Amino acid sequence: MYKSIVHFMNNEDGATAIEYALIAGATGLALIAVMPAIGTGVENSLSPLEAEL
Repeated sequence: MYKSIVHFMNNEDGATAIEYALIAGATGLALIAVMPAIGTGVENSLSPLEAEL
């Protein structure tokens, strides 16, 4: 019984999963914030090519 309690107290699997979830969430928010600017830049870069068609 004591070993089970010690193992439970030392288990950090849940903390690791939460850390990965936070990293994924932060990455997602960063992408959402940056994508409009990237889209505008790509659109502006490709506009001259559209005129040539």
